[in-house]
Amino acid sequence: MSELPNCPECDSEYTYEDGILLVCPSCGHEWSPTEPEVVDDQATRDANGNVLESGDTVVVIKDLKVKGATTVVKVGTKVKNIRIVDGDHDIDCKIDGIGAMSLKSQFVRKA
Repeated sequence: MSELPNCPECDSEYTYEDGILLVCPSCGHEWSPTEPEVVDDQATRDANGNVLESGDTVVVIKDLKVKGATTVVKVGTKVKNIRIVDGDHDIDCKIDGIGAMSLKSQFVRKA
C-alpha cells in the first residue's frame, strides 16, 4: 500500500487517488502529484498577473473615481515611479494633476 501525501491546502491525511489526480475529501482540493507545487508568494501583481515592483511604471485600465473629489483618473493614465505597500490599496503614487494617492493593483497593468 502506497503512502499518499497530505493535502497541501488543509493538511488533511485522508487524501485519495482519482485517476491521475489526488483529491482531498475534507476541502475538495485536487492536485497532480507529478506537477511541482506552486509557491504562493506574496508578490503584488497587476491585472495581467505580472509582478510589480517599486519604481515601475503602470497604466490605469479602468476609470477610477477619486474619493472626496469630483475628478476621475482616466483609462490610459500613466503612473510613474510607484511604491508597493501593504494593505488593500497596495500601490502608492503621485498622479500628475491629481496628486498623491493609493491604487489597487487589480486596476493597473505594467507599462
